[in-house]
Amino acid sequence: MAPGEEGKHEVAVHKAGCFCGAVEIEVTGKPTFEGYCHCSDCQAWSAAPINAFSLWPSGSVRITRGEADIATFHKNSYRKFCKRCGGHLMTEHPRMRLIDVYANLLRDFIHQPTLHANYGSKMVSVRDGLPKFRDLPAELGGSGETLPD
Repeated sequence: MAPGEEGKHEVAVHKAGCFCGAVEIEVTGKPTFEGYCHCSDCQAWSAAPINAFSLWPSGSVRITRGEADIATFHKNSYRKFCKRCGGHLMTEHPRMRLIDVYANLLRDFIHQPTLHANYGSKMVSVRDGLPKFRDLPAELGGSGETLPD
């Protein structure tokens, strides 16, 4: 270790991008929450019954390439996608002050889910032992009510 580097820790950096590669995002550190979302908005947006999310503090997310190619669709939150290919990138949740950079887009990132959100809207039952919140955990502004596996 070089002098002056005592106490410094390596901060994880992960990159994500759109389908065509025009846009690149970088996240640093660790996500605040990781899990699966079953809300009807995520289902419609992703065309899938479940969205693997990783919620990051806004300051941990940086657009490193293609900012001019990003479009936004607003409905309850701000969903970002590439204007060129339509590839989904992230969703800003201003009320929570967090950004969901879709876990499956992050290269070299090991998704470690700890919960299911909006399980009250589920299309598919998942029996994995993780807590199933009817809407959201109380820390994210939800009721904190859980449902059975």
